[in-house]
Amino acid sequence: MNGFGRLIAGVLGLAVVGGAAWMVWQALTGAERTPQAARRQARPAPQGRPAVAAAAPAQQVAWETAGEAESGSFLFDRWPRFACRHPWVVIAGAVTFVIVCGVLWGTMRGEFGTGSFTLPGTESQELSDLLDERFPQVAGDTTEIVFRAPAGITSPEVQDAIEALLEEAAELPQVLEVASPYEEPGRISPDGTIARATAQYEVGANEVDDHSIEELFGWRERVSRDDLQVELGGIVATAGEREPPGSSELVGLAAAVVILLIAFGSVTAAGLPIFTALLALIPAFFLIGVGAGFVNFASFTPQFAAMIGIGVGIDYALLVVTRFREALTTEETVTEAVVKAAGTAGHSVLFAGCSVVIALMGLWAMGIPLLSLTAMGPAIAVGLAALVALFVLPAILSLVGHRVNRLRVPGIRVAAVQSQSGMGYWLARRIQRAPWLWLVVATGALLVLAYPALDVRLGSSDAGSNPTSLSSRRSYDLLAEGFGAGYNGPIVIGAAFENEEAAEIFEALPASLAAEPNVAGVAPALINADRTAGRIVLIPGSSPQDEETGELVHHLRGSLPELTGHMGVEALVGGPTAIFIDIGERVQDRVPVFLGAVIGASFLLLMVVFRSLLVPVKAALMNVLAAGSAFGILVAIFQWGWGGSLIGLEGTGPIESFLPMMMFAVLFGLSMDYEVFLVSRVREEYLETGDNAEAVARGLAATSRVISAAAAIMVAVFLSFSLSDQRVVKEFGIGLAVAIFLDATVIRLILVPAAMQLMSDANWWLPGWLNKILPGLGLADANAREPLPGAAVGE
Repeated sequence: MNGFGRLIAGVLGLAVVGGAAWMVWQALTGAERTPQAARRQARPAPQGRPAVAAAAPAQQVAWETAGEAESGSFLFDRWPRFACRHPWVVIAGAVTFVIVCGVLWGTMRGEFGTGSFTLPGTESQELSDLLDERFPQVAGDTTEIVFRAPAGITSPEVQDAIEALLEEAAELPQVLEVASPYEEPGRISPDGTIARATAQYEVGANEVDDHSIEELFGWRERVSRDDLQVELGGIVATAGEREPPGSSELVGLAAAVVILLIAFGSVTAAGLPIFTALLALIPAFFLIGVGAGFVNFASFTPQFAAMIGIGVGIDYALLVVTRFREALTTEETVTEAVVKAAGTAGHSVLFAGCSVVIALMGLWAMGIPLLSLTAMGPAIAVGLAALVALFVLPAILSLVGHRVNRLRVPGIRVAAVQSQSGMGYWLARRIQRAPWLWLVVATGALLVLAYPALDVRLGSSDAGSNPTSLSSRRSYDLLAEGFGAGYNGPIVIGAAFENEEAAEIFEALPASLAAEPNVAGVAPALINADRTAGRIVLIPGSSPQDEETGELVHHLRGSLPELTGHMGVEALVGGPTAIFIDIGERVQDRVPVFLGAVIGASFLLLMVVFRSLLVPVKAALMNVLAAGSAFGILVAIFQWGWGGSLIGLEGTGPIESFLPMMMFAVLFGLSMDYEVFLVSRVREEYLETGDNAEAVARGLAATSRVISAAAAIMVAVFLSFSLSDQRVVKEFGIGLAVAIFLDATVIRLILVPAAMQLMSDANWWLPGWLNKILPGLGLADANAREPLPGAAVGE
C-alpha cells in the first residue's frame, strides 16, 4: 500500500469511527426532556417497595421517550418524525446516495488482490524491502506452471510442445519472463514425468489486473490436454482463482426469506428487512470496489462484507419492524408507532452497529495491515446497514403503515405482541425453578465445546487445503508428488553486502544450509549485478502450513547469525512462508490485548447503559464463553478435521491468523445487540412489576421470538458461506454461525435467565460512588439516576 493509499485508508477509517462516535454522542446527549416528562409524578412501587420517580419503559431510553415532543433526541425522535412527514425526500436521498456510489464505482473501482502481507518490524518484512531495492527484476510475484506428461517430460515431442507453450506464456500480459525447466537444474522430477516453469510478473500479485488473470487461466484451458496436463500455482494464480461473489449470498438470502416469512407470517413484513439489507449492501459493494483502487483489499473482502452485511442488515431491520408492528397495536398514529420503534429497537441497532464498526476499525491499532484492511469491508457494510435502519427504514415504515401485516402467508399466524404465556415465558419459569442446575450444565457444555481452542494454531493454510476443482490445488499436489511438499512453500534467505568478501561468504552458504535438519534442498546463491546483495531459496522438507516448517524458520533465524555473523554478513530469513508465520505469531501475541480492550469497552458501555455492575460482568463472561466455544469448534473442524468432509473441506491446517480478532469484533457487536434488546425489556418489566423473576420471564417471552428469528437468519446467512471454495470464507462463516447460534440459544435462553434469577435484585446494583461519577446516560430511569425499586446502591 503506497503513501496515498495509506492516507485514503486513514481518512476512511477516521470518517467511519468519527461517524459512529457522533451517532453515539447524539443518541446519548441529544435529548431534552419535555416539561411534561419532567412533571411526571412519582408512582408507588409495587409490592411494598420504596417509591421511585416515574419512569418511561426502560427500552425507551432515558434520554428519549417515544411519543415526546420534537425536542427529543435527533436520531430517535426528531428524525423519525421528519422521515414520516417527508418519506419520499428521505427515500430519494437514499437512492441518490446509491447512484453516486455506483458512479464512483464505475469510474474509480480498483482490482482486488492478495491482501497486504507487509508486517513492519519483522525480519521477513526487512528482507522483502531489501530484495525490492536490490533485486528489482524479481520484485514482482510469480506463477508456477506445472506440467505432467506420462510419456516423459524430456521426450522430444513433449519437450517441443512445452517449449512452444512457454513461448506463448512469456507473451501473456504483465509477464516479464518465464524460467524453463530445461534451462535450470532441479525443475524436472526424478521420475521425469513432472516439470515446473516459473512465470515472473513485473508487478506484485495485488497489481495483476483481471484481464491478465483471465488471459492466464484462458491459456491454461486451451493448452492442457490428456497427454500433457498443465496446472497453475503460486501466489498470482492462487490469488486470481477465486469464485465470484454471488452464489453463497443468494443461498443466504433465500434462507433469510423463508425464516422471515415464518417469523412475520406476512410477505410485506418479511420483505422490508430484505429490501433494506440490499439497500445497504449495494452501496457497500460500490465503496469497497472504489477503496480497492487505493488500498490492497484481499479478494475475499467482498465476501466477508456480504456475509456480515446481509446478516446484520436483515437483523437490524427485523428488530425495528418487529417493534413497529407491536407499536401499531398501542399507538394512535403510524407516526407515533414509527417513533416508538425508533426509540426502542433503534437503540439496539445503534449500539450494535457502532460497537461492530468501532471494534473492527480498532483492529488498525494492532499494527497488522492484513487484519486492518480486511476489517474495512465489513465495517463499511455494517455501518451502512445501521444507517439504513436508523435513517431510511422509518420513512419506508411510514409509507407502509398498517399494510405491514398484509399478504398473509397461509397457515402462519403471528401476533404482533407476543403472549406472556408462550414458550419463552414457560422456559424462563422452568429455569427459575433450578437456576444453579441450568447454569452449571449450560456452562459446562460451552466449556467442553471450547476445549479444542486450547490447541489452536494460527497461521495461513496453503493451496493443499483448496478443493481439487481448483488448478492451484492440482498444481500443489503435482509439486508435492514430483519434488516434495516443501516446494510449495520455499524459504528465502537474503543479505546485503558491504564488500566482495561478504559476497563470497554468502555464495558459500548453501553448502552449510543443506546440512540443516528438515531441509530438502538449497538453490545456489543468486547475487545481484553490482554484488551488493544476495538471495538463496531453500526448500523445506515439510509443507508450508506444517508446524515443522515454522520450527525450521525459527531454527534458521537462530543459527544463521552463528554461521555468518562473525564474518560480517547479516542474513535474513523471509519469503511468503515466513511472512505468514510472522503474521500468525504477531496476531497470537496481540489477541489478548485486543480481547481485553473489547471486553473492557463492552463492560463500560453496558454499565453506563443499565446503571448496573453485574449485568456487564455477566455479559462479558458470556461473550467469552460464546467466542471460546466457536473457536473450539473451528479448531475441531479445520485443524483436527472432525466432520470436514461434510462441508467440502479437503484437508486440515491452521486457523487463519486474522480470524480470532475479526470474529470477536463482529460477535461483540452482535451479542451487544441481543443483550441490549433482551435486558432492556427485562428492566422495563422490572420497573412495571418490581418482581425480578416475573420481569425475567416476561422479558424473555417478549423478545425470544424476535431474537431467535434474527439469530436464525444470521446462522443461515453465515452457514451459506460454507459453500465457498475459499477455506478462509468457510472458517469465518462457520465460526460466526456457531457463535451466534450459541449466543441466541444457550446463552440468551438459558444462561441469562438463570444468572439473572440467581442475582435477583442485585442485577441492578451499582455502588453509590460509581453511580455519582458515571454519566447520566443509559437505558435507565427516565427522570433521574435513581436505583431501581428494591435494588440497593452501595456506598
